[in-house]
Amino acid sequence: MIHFQDKPSDSFDILANQEYIVDEVSKAIQDFSETGRSESKICESPSLSLTFTGTRKENEMTGNAVSFVTDTKLVLFLYTDWGDYDQSSDFAEIVNTITFVDNSKESEPTASTDAPSLDGTASSTAGQDNALNTAHSYLMVSPFSHSGLIRQLEFEGYSTEEATYAADNCGADWNEQAAKAAKNYLSISGFSYSGLVQQLEFEGYSTEEAAYAVDNCGADWNEQAAKVAQNYLNIMSFSRSDLISQLEFDGFSYEQAEYGVSAVGY
Repeated sequence: MIHFQDKPSDSFDILANQEYIVDEVSKAIQDFSETGRSESKICESPSLSLTFTGTRKENEMTGNAVSFVTDTKLVLFLYTDWGDYDQSSDFAEIVNTITFVDNSKESEPTASTDAPSLDGTASSTAGQDNALNTAHSYLMVSPFSHSGLIRQLEFEGYSTEEATYAADNCGADWNEQAAKAAKNYLSISGFSYSGLVQQLEFEGYSTEEAAYAVDNCGADWNEQAAKVAQNYLNIMSFSRSDLISQLEFDGFSYEQAEYGVSAVGY
């Protein structure tokens, strides 16, 4: 979540008013508990970073927040995760790329496929525009399918109509979103070609989007078979033939399964 607020006053000092920032974060998180705080600078502007725990709609979570002040705005950048899916390193990477841009001078508009407009359409409602802004914030830190993004926005309290409007107008390339999701999955677990397609379809990507992603994720399926074989051996015992059969059940070809089993010493 990215939140922009008019700066309380020209003399506002973010580091001298830390509790103001903490209060802003705690309003969004139930059972908020601060676990860490540090001060730094973003583009020479003082910033405050927080780590915290809490709950949201009965989900236990951990989170990171960074706040800083521009000439006119107080900016709060908030990231939360729950379960075993930790993308806090992505949060830190994004924070490190923040830059201030001077838009005071008029310039000729340029076409861009990477940064769709946040303004919505002339006929959009306030709820639709807010949903669209939230969708862009989510897409900055994590990939989503069209339907997955709608579900996430509905989870945040937007109506189905507002969430659908945002997903339809956010400018996302769903093939590329699927490709990013595929790489994320491969960074934390092993998959066969068909297994990864099925996982992406489960996340709401179409068969075509999932196939595009798996075709372009750069995976070595022999090495993926070896990774999955080792994962199985870490939790239980297998005979060589049973382990090959298990890998085939997971979607690997016999040749890939045999390579994987041999690679882990069988």
